Amino acid sequence: MQLLGIKECDIHGKKVFIRCDFNVPMDDYGNITDDRRIRSALATINYCLDQKCAIILASHFGRPKGEPDEKYSLAPIARRLHQLLKIDVQVADDVVGESALKLAHELKNGEVLLLENLRFEKGETKNDPDLSAALASMAEVYINDAFGVSHRAHASVEGITAHFDNAHKAAGFLLQKEIQFFGTLLEHPVRPFAAIVGGSKVSGKLEALINLLPKVDKMLIGGGMAFTFLKALGHDVGNSLVEDDLIPEALKIMEEAKRLGVKFYLPVDVVAAEKFAPDSASRLCSVQEIPSGWMGLDIGPATVRLYRQVLGDVQTILWNGPMGVYEMDRYARGSNKIAHFVADSYATSVVGGGDTADLVQRVGLDEEITFISTGGGASLELLEGKILPGVKPLLK
Repeated sequence: MQLLGIKECDIHGKKVFIRCDFNVPMDDYGNITDDRRIRSALATINYCLDQKCAIILASHFGRPKGEPDEKYSLAPIARRLHQLLKIDVQVADDVVGESALKLAHELKNGEVLLLENLRFEKGETKNDPDLSAALASMAEVYINDAFGVSHRAHASVEGITAHFDNAHKAAGFLLQKEIQFFGTLLEHPVRPFAAIVGGSKVSGKLEALINLLPKVDKMLIGGGMAFTFLKALGHDVGNSLVEDDLIPEALKIMEEAKRLGVKFYLPVDVVAAEKFAPDSASRLCSVQEIPSGWMGLDIGPATVRLYRQVLGDVQTILWNGPMGVYEMDRYARGSNKIAHFVADSYATSVVGGGDTADLVQRVGLDEEITFISTGGGASLELLEGKILPGVKPLLK
């Protein structure tokens, strides 16, 4: 998938609109707890500064209901950008109102303007053409560097591209890197190639599983979704999370894996709990012996040993979805052990999905992973084999 790249675009001295993804986690006091998405955008922003551009940055944050809400203001993000870029960042009070348009019009080369939260405008998520036109009117060049929302056909992501020809729109460095990494991973992986797929539900990963099967050599399943597969094999999984309507699909996936010669692995033991709570009674048991009424909340030590053995000889690892309820320390051990093994392995390791990225960061291994994607939903849609709405207009 070849994209129109920022380096091929003549941006010198021009006014550039960069769609970023600054949707970062914050604590109750408005402090940013993980600024990886902001830091990921710096390469593109600094390149534009070196090219003497006037830069308009735009992003969404949280889920405001299409109107201004101080709780979702980008003011804390502007402060962090100021610290990282070491230059003043002007902040507009609105998105396409009087303040924003005036500041954008007066913006000089080498200056940076941050618009207020794009989702303060109802038209953003509705891909409103008027909003797209208003945003496009601010600049001569459009750069998309927001991989995390490129699976959304929103006004600032997809609609705005119609107002720029191929010489005046491009992908930023982060978007290029994400697309290139996933493209190589899915089309030309170094083998053996293993996918570790976890998370709570099969339904969220069904298309990705189907698309990945012909591409991988081994598939390891964990998290809540494993119980749908285990039940499909006839195991009594107690009160564990199961999507009964997807049992036929689970059987189909396992049959297809067998037909393709893909080694398909499921947990052999679990940490089962009486109820979904951190203080619940819990015990280790094999998947055949989950007590009636109990639920599996993490993979057990035998599964960890098995999975480590299975991953021992692989050259490429894709990991999407935790192995258990990692948010509760008591049920995070399986995920943490797998994270350490993936980080220590000599394989090319790619982590996709917000929860998995969060988990890897919690255990302090984010520097040890080859590549951590900044987009959960976007990376999942790439794994499903889709062309993202925000990427399609930037294809050569």
